[in-house]
Amino acid sequence: MNIIGASIDPVRIDGSLDRLNQDLQAFDTIGIQAVELPVHGLDAILNGFLHTARARQVMSLLSDFDFCYSIHSPNPVNLMDKKDPALHKAVLEASLEFARQINAEVVVVHSGRFIAEEDFFVTPARSLTASEQHRMLETEAQLLQDIAEQYPDLMIALENARPYLSKSPYTYAECLGPLREQILRVNKDNVKINLDFGHLFMASHYYVFDPLAAVRQIKDLVVHTHVHDNFGGAVHHWEKQQTLQLPFGKGDSHMPVGFGQIPIQAILDILLPDYDGLLIMELRSRYFSETKTSLDNLSALVAASKRRT
Repeated sequence: MNIIGASIDPVRIDGSLDRLNQDLQAFDTIGIQAVELPVHGLDAILNGFLHTARARQVMSLLSDFDFCYSIHSPNPVNLMDKKDPALHKAVLEASLEFARQINAEVVVVHSGRFIAEEDFFVTPARSLTASEQHRMLETEAQLLQDIAEQYPDLMIALENARPYLSKSPYTYAECLGPLREQILRVNKDNVKINLDFGHLFMASHYYVFDPLAAVRQIKDLVVHTHVHDNFGGAVHHWEKQQTLQLPFGKGDSHMPVGFGQIPIQAILDILLPDYDGLLIMELRSRYFSETKTSLDNLSALVAASKRRT
């Protein structure tokens, strides 16, 4: 049985355990079965180290609920970082330690970026040479191998990325083929793919490829999913205001299932015969009140897919 869950928005709770508790209670009331916790939104990592006192507070709060859990590591984690690679590795390791403490099985990590989003304003857009890219891919692969060996009990799920106008390709993971190649380069049983439906759809428009064909190529490596909706339109990295993007069908909207144009049913039809991981609805905070609607819509799609298998 595929368990449907929802993510806690890190900006929405912004370190507040009271807000976390309120959101977990709301999820429990509507029948959510799994929750993805953003370790950064909990203030559980400080300067690369697990904040043990805060971790204990979070664990105490979670004891009142009966969810399955996954963890999202901090978005800026970049195992290709050149400025302070040891710090990025430490932050990921702290995320994994936190996952162990709350008995989560999957930790989502953003795939390595040749140019980090945080540097877009100061780093001129350019194409890296093949040798530069190869060195960075090898660096990330080695770090992932080392970390995977330290945490054999946890699944590290690399997430496919969304494209940005004028800055792409800033990461190999905008397309699923290169992401598959990197997973095979790492060659560890506990390093696989987190398939983000929204990012996939945006990339398929930007690079003009069939998203369903792409999913078929990597479905055997998918261990986790982020399910949300959008219209596929890429934006510049400085375009953040959803109210201005939505009228034009642009942006990484993270809307409830059924609100956009992603062929979610068709993607599920490809995945579900074999996929037994979580289906995490990763909605923006502005759609929190629509979580139940998204849950109902996704549940219906899952049921329809299962009837066809």
